[in-house]
Amino acid sequence: MKMHLRKILQVFIIVTGLFFLGPGCSVIEQGAGVLSKTGRISESDRQAVVETSKAFRRTFADITEEEEYFIGRAVAALILSKYGIYPDRDLTLYVNKVGNAVVFYSERPEIYDGYHFLILDTEEVNALSAPGGFVFITKGLLRRCRDEEMLACILAHEVGHISAKHGLRSIKNSRLIDAFQIMGQEAMRRYTSAELSRLTGIFEDVLADITESLVERGYDRKYEYEADSLAVTCAVGTGYNPQGLLDFLQTMVENPEKGQGAGWFRTHPRAEDRIKRISRQVSKLKSLPVKDDIRSRRFLQVAGSLK
Repeated sequence: MKMHLRKILQVFIIVTGLFFLGPGCSVIEQGAGVLSKTGRISESDRQAVVETSKAFRRTFADITEEEEYFIGRAVAALILSKYGIYPDRDLTLYVNKVGNAVVFYSERPEIYDGYHFLILDTEEVNALSAPGGFVFITKGLLRRCRDEEMLACILAHEVGHISAKHGLRSIKNSRLIDAFQIMGQEAMRRYTSAELSRLTGIFEDVLADITESLVERGYDRKYEYEADSLAVTCAVGTGYNPQGLLDFLQTMVENPEKGQGAGWFRTHPRAEDRIKRISRQVSKLKSLPVKDDIRSRRFLQVAGSLK
């Protein structure tokens, strides 16, 4: 798998060098087509090169939803290689139903390939989202949820990150820009094996850097606070009481030892600070949805399968 990824990256680097000399993506597609016809790469590899070139061809211009999807898919693949998927079909389907319910009332209900929600097979308490509609919640965080209200609010927070394009903002500030600058400087030359290997390593580092910003460092505090605010609005619109988010954060204050220094604790602002901000926002709302006991029972019935 790793060797295949390196092969794709190497071909991408060779072909993308033409971008700095010609009209852009069309040149990259033509170059990939030539390599495919001569047998140097397979048809599936050619498609991967073209898709990747579309995703990364610009660093300063606005990124389209299709490009956002391909960027997010690459990041999602790295996240899944780190954690793995929790193999519970019914629970995953349930999380997707709740997630897509809040998506409908978010600021970006429609996205290129829709929203995808997956459970990560780890006891680490965390939830994260990649650009393009990929949302992950850990088994450990699900254990912290007491009802559907909590789950919906957490998913709404992650959807808020995607709707506000926080991931894309992080990517634009990553080493991706440096990588393209280096490629631009080297584009007039024929790459040696050593240079190609070095540039391939750079792209691997770029993807790792993006993933680290989501898993290890987290978003800037202002992005986290904005996602909280969007989550409250989204939850209310969907019919969930935003108190669910406050209740969840309170569990982080009362029982932090299971995740101290990792996951949510490492990548999010202090729970106490978030509680104060969210409480102020909730207090200004004229009315709040009533918590539904049926949803709570439904959550316990499905989430009771967690092992």
